[in-house]
Amino acid sequence: MITERADLSLPVRYSGLDDILKRVPVSVVWEITLACDLACQHCGSRAGRRRRDELTTAEALDLVDQIAELGARSVGLIGGEAYLRKDWLQIIAAIRAAGMECDLQTGGRNLSDARVAQAAAAGLNAVGISIDGIGATHDRLRGVIGSFEMALDAMRNVRAHGLEVGVNTQINARTLPELRELMDIIIEAGCHNWQLAITTAMGNAADHPDMLLQPWQMLDVLPLLAELAVEGRERGLFLQPASNIGYFGPHESALRNVMNEEIHFHGCNAGDTVMGIEADGTIKSCPGLPSPYAGGNIRDRRLRDIWENAEPMAFNRRRTVEDLWGYCRTCYYAETCLAGCTWTAHALMGRAGNNPMCHHRALDFEARGLRERLVKVKDAEGRSFDHGEFEIIVETATGAAVDAAIGGGTLAHV
Repeated sequence: MITERADLSLPVRYSGLDDILKRVPVSVVWEITLACDLACQHCGSRAGRRRRDELTTAEALDLVDQIAELGARSVGLIGGEAYLRKDWLQIIAAIRAAGMECDLQTGGRNLSDARVAQAAAAGLNAVGISIDGIGATHDRLRGVIGSFEMALDAMRNVRAHGLEVGVNTQINARTLPELRELMDIIIEAGCHNWQLAITTAMGNAADHPDMLLQPWQMLDVLPLLAELAVEGRERGLFLQPASNIGYFGPHESALRNVMNEEIHFHGCNAGDTVMGIEADGTIKSCPGLPSPYAGGNIRDRRLRDIWENAEPMAFNRRRTVEDLWGYCRTCYYAETCLAGCTWTAHALMGRAGNNPMCHHRALDFEARGLRERLVKVKDAEGRSFDHGEFEIIVETATGAAVDAAIGGGTLAHV
């Protein structure tokens, strides 16, 4: 999200135009451990056990200083489950002492009142609770019976200690039908910030293709989210679409209208204003991207050197329309959008530059009586942040097969 930073009430992780020009990693998402107390079916990192060689406390605290030196304003701690790392409170305190805001993103299973009190005392600013669906739907996706109620309990604990509380929700075939009711529940629970993202075919999610949305379902998803965004603002809830939700359809301004109605998607910001860090010190241009986008490790190079000079960190800084392929290469919005979310495109297609999860694209196919369907053709290998591969099938709106050419136009561009 790009803004002019004129409204000081906006989260500090929001990027201003000056940040883009100076390539400031405004928002750093740091996996401080891969250990986890849930077993989520859609976890991209396949969290559970800690990584073999996670950073020591001394290394982590030194990394905090290096992050601050780059001008970061916000550090989000994730896992796994961040509170399972013994020194998580020290890391929070160090981040705050370095002048940066710190938030915790959590499943909330064991985010007890005592843990929240300790985190608040260490200086934690906010907590985002992951809630995916209602009751049994959430419990099934998160792999623990009762985890939905545990997440709501965690929200109550956070609010009781005066911290800002938000909710993160994955949109997939199981959660989509429950989004409206879920919004009512989280508003009642005191949530004011709701971030939504489409489940990406990475890690565990790649093993469950039945869970994933199809491109043509963007025709339902985007109008619904726009409606919820408008209603949410009226009820004190700020709906924040992740960068893999869009793009450029008639609901774009309703979804991204933070400053004014001219706001729209400006392309993937991985490596521009966003940085991801894995628990072993691996630095990536985005927390969700696979190993080809890793720029190095802080045990081998200083963070500034990796951020400014490592080739994998710079792909967005030099990307042009010439790097796109398939439908995205010839799209009207190609120069601005540049195929949307790199994470989503790479996880589906095995490389960036062609992203079928797009509202404008779905509308274009619908106007021709067609739709795109993803079919899995390659399994993931079973590693953290791995992915399989899908191919795109073009069919009629009712699911019937079509010829390679329709109405004189080829479909080979998809």
